[in-house]
Amino acid sequence: MAETLLSLSKVRAGYGNAMMLHDVALELPEHGSLALLGRNGVGKSTLLLTIMGYCNMRAGDVKWRGKDISRLPPHRRAREGIGWVAQEREIFPSLSVEENLTTTARPGSWDLDAIFKMFPRLKERRRNMGNQLSGGEQQMLAIARALMTNPSLLLLDEPLEGLAPVIVEELIHAIKQMLDSRQLAIVLVEQHTEIALELTEDALVLERGAVAYRGKSAQLREDRATLERLVGLRVATTA
Repeated sequence: MAETLLSLSKVRAGYGNAMMLHDVALELPEHGSLALLGRNGVGKSTLLLTIMGYCNMRAGDVKWRGKDISRLPPHRRAREGIGWVAQEREIFPSLSVEENLTTTARPGSWDLDAIFKMFPRLKERRRNMGNQLSGGEQQMLAIARALMTNPSLLLLDEPLEGLAPVIVEELIHAIKQMLDSRQLAIVLVEQHTEIALELTEDALVLERGAVAYRGKSAQLREDRATLERLVGLRVATTA
C-alpha cells in the first residue's frame, strides 16, 4: 500500500473571519491523483490555497508525509515539495521563457531538457518574454515553472480554463505524462468534469465548503445522477 503523501483532517479555513471550508478531510498517496470537483464558489481554490498555506486555518491539521505543516509558511511548503499552479498563472511577464523556468529550478529530473521535451512550444519560444506568449503558452509556462521546482505534489487550479481545444489536448497529454512518470502526485481542480475524472484515480466533491462525495473517479464517472446533483453536469437524454 502506497505511503500517504498529504493528509488533511477536520480543516476549517478561509479568509479573515469568513470560513469557506468546514471539517474537510482527505488523503493522497505518493504518486496519487485526485480530481477536486464542485460547483463554482464551493471552496475548491480555497482548499488548494489552504494546502499551500495562504488561508487562515481555524481548526484541523495539514500533514505532509506524516509531519504537521499547518503552521509552515508557503515558501517552506514549496521547499518541502508542494508545487502550485494558480488559476491566474502568475508568470513573470518581463522575463524570458527560459528565465521564468530557471529562476525557480531545483535539482531533480525535471530540468530544461525534460520541460522542452514535454512542451516543444516553450522551446520554440524560449527567448520570448512572458508577456509575448499566448494564453495557452502562458499556461504551459506556469505548469512547466512549477515542475522545475521538482515537486512531489502538483496542485493545478483550472489549468484548462478558457483555452483553445488544441491547447487543451496538449495539456491533457502533458498531465498524463506527468502521472505516468510516477514522479509526483496531482490534485486537479477542473470544470471539465469528464476530463478530470478520466485523468485521475480518485475524486472528491465539495458542496458549501464541506466534502459531499469521495471515491474512485471511474465510479463517479458512471454515477450520472450524483454528478448532476453535486457538480451540475447535465445528463444527455434521448427522445
